[in-house]
Amino acid sequence: MKYTRYLLLNIISIRLSSSILKLIKGNGIVVKEYVVSTGKNKGNKQQVGDLRTPEGNFKVKEINDSATWCYDFQDGKGPVRGAYGPWFIRLKTGWEGIGIHGTHNGNLVGYKNSHGCIRMRNKDLIELKGHIFIGMNVDIRK
Repeated sequence: MKYTRYLLLNIISIRLSSSILKLIKGNGIVVKEYVVSTGKNKGNKQQVGDLRTPEGNFKVKEINDSATWCYDFQDGKGPVRGAYGPWFIRLKTGWEGIGIHGTHNGNLVGYKNSHGCIRMRNKDLIELKGHIFIGMNVDIRK
C-alpha cells in the first residue's frame, strides 16, 4: 500500500464581522483565537485611504521588525514611536502597506478603527509571530 504524505500548514483566518483572528492548523484545529481591530469602514477595500480591510485569500509577504517605526495620527501629538508594535506582518493583497501589526495602545484593539490593517495587542502579536512564515495563507472574510 502506498502512503502519500501531506504537509499540514497553519493558516490565519480573520473574520471582520467578529474582529477575531484564528490561527488554524492544517488539519482544521483552531490553535488560538485573538481579538483584533480591522478597517473602520465596512466593505471590501476599494481604494487607498477608504479605511477598509481587503477581503480575500492572501499570503504573508514579509515579516518586518517595526518596533521603532513611527506614525502620526494627526491628533496634534506628533509621530508616535512604536505605533505598529514590535512586528509588521506584511500581506500580499494588491494594496500597499496592508498587514497584521501591534499597537502602542492596547485599548485600540477590539474595535473597527484601523486604516485597513489588522491590529493586535503586542503580546498576542509576539505569540502569533512564532507561528508565521513567508507564504502562509491569510484568509480575510466578512
